[in-house]
Amino acid sequence: MSKIKIDCAMITRDPAEAGEASKRLEDLGYDGAYTFEGPHEPFLPLAAAAVATKKLELLTSIAVAFSRNPMTLANLGYDLQLMSQGRFTLGLGSQIKPHIEKRYSMPWSSPAKRMQEMVNAIKAIWSSWHDGEELNFEGEFYRHTLMTPFFNPGKNPFGLPKIYVAGVGPLMTQTAAESADGLLVHPFHTSKFLENITIPSLEKGLKVADKKEFDISVGVMIATGMNDEEISAARDACKAQIGFYGSTPAYKVVLEQHGWEGVQMELNQLTKKGLWQDIAGLVTDEMLESIAVTGTPSEVSTQIFDRYGNIAARIAPSIFSGDPAVTAELIKELKN
Repeated sequence: MSKIKIDCAMITRDPAEAGEASKRLEDLGYDGAYTFEGPHEPFLPLAAAAVATKKLELLTSIAVAFSRNPMTLANLGYDLQLMSQGRFTLGLGSQIKPHIEKRYSMPWSSPAKRMQEMVNAIKAIWSSWHDGEELNFEGEFYRHTLMTPFFNPGKNPFGLPKIYVAGVGPLMTQTAAESADGLLVHPFHTSKFLENITIPSLEKGLKVADKKEFDISVGVMIATGMNDEEISAARDACKAQIGFYGSTPAYKVVLEQHGWEGVQMELNQLTKKGLWQDIAGLVTDEMLESIAVTGTPSEVSTQIFDRYGNIAARIAPSIFSGDPAVTAELIKELKN
């Protein structure tokens, strides 16, 4: 039906499990597997996956950019591209100020501007290695002017990785278009938000950069099952996840497109009181069906291609179903 690539989260509690987990995803027919910055480090599992698989593309979606520096990320990206023989994409996100300052003890300022400089610095480092260019990057936040032969890995035989940047608001989205190779669209979005905010911001950035080629990877929350009972349970679980995202002030911009911004404050108050069990009750069916896709695997597949077929290079489903048979059926539908 489509050339859109289908990616899956690779969730492991131990990087040693990642080889076997990634091989299962490859055998299921996924095009890519991604890790994210959660309770575990996102790069180590991809190293295990790189040697356990042959064709599965590997992504970080996302690694927190501002907890690291451009040289560290350049090294990690280069080596994972080498280990995977050209199958790696470096996906970066900004996180939010409290986490960067209080969890990582790193500086926070001008996130869109800093992200653009981060991406440009990584690319400058890669150019010094891969193309032999002099390393002379001096920016407001990062400075890289020393590269001796001992620390230069040289030309990567598999080429350089792509860099994707996660963006929700218009400034970060435009930044991704200007400096990166792709945008990671957060699953907390609606078609109206994409049409009114995301796409115009991308077009503005691509025009500034005079860029023609650019990837869009869309995260999609999916409430699915083989019967009404399974779908209903999946919808409830999906509402809880939507409520969690909606409680975060950074995602208020999505709700504002529909006049739902008042719900964000209510959700935020519930989380501050620790009433996590109550957040799903504030998410209406209209909100659920605008943000997520629901139905049988066949119905969900049709909705996904209707919504994203004209814009997405990749789809990253978050499937709210605990049944492996349902997941397998959905992947089969998406790949047909």
